[in-house]
Amino acid sequence: MGMISEFKEFALKGNLVDIAVGMVMGAAFGKITTAFVDGMVMPLVGQLIGGVDFSSLKWILTPGVAELKDATGKVVTPAIAEVAVSYGAFIVTLIDFLVVAMVMFMVIKAINKAKNAPPPAPAAPPEPTATEKLLTEIRDSLKR
Repeated sequence: MGMISEFKEFALKGNLVDIAVGMVMGAAFGKITTAFVDGMVMPLVGQLIGGVDFSSLKWILTPGVAELKDATGKVVTPAIAEVAVSYGAFIVTLIDFLVVAMVMFMVIKAINKAKNAPPPAPAAPPEPTATEKLLTEIRDSLKR
C-alpha cells in the first residue's frame, strides 16, 4: 500500500472528519463565548466591583515616555514604550476559559446521560385474545 493511499485512508476515516468538524465548531464557539464574556459578563462584574474595567488593569514596571520635540520639530528624546504586566487581560481570559469549561462540562454531562440512559422497559405482553384463551383451556384440559 503506497504512502498516498495510506494517507487517504487515514484522512477519510470518520473519526478524523468528526474531529475536524469539532475543531471548527469549537473555534466558532470560542468566539461566541469571548464575545459573551467581553461584552456582557465583564462589564457586569466590573460594575458590581465598583466600575472597574478589567481589560485595562495592569501593573506598570516602566512608565512610557512620549516623544519630545524642540521648537524646530527635531526629536530631542525618542518615545519609550511602557512596560507593564497586563493582569486584567489575564483575568478576562481566565473567566472566558471558565465559561467555556462550564458549558463544555454541561454538554458532555448531557451526552453521557443520554448514552447511559437505561433502555426502555419491554412492553407488557398483550392480553391474550379470546381464541388464545380457549386454546389454552383446551391444552390444559388435555394435559389432565
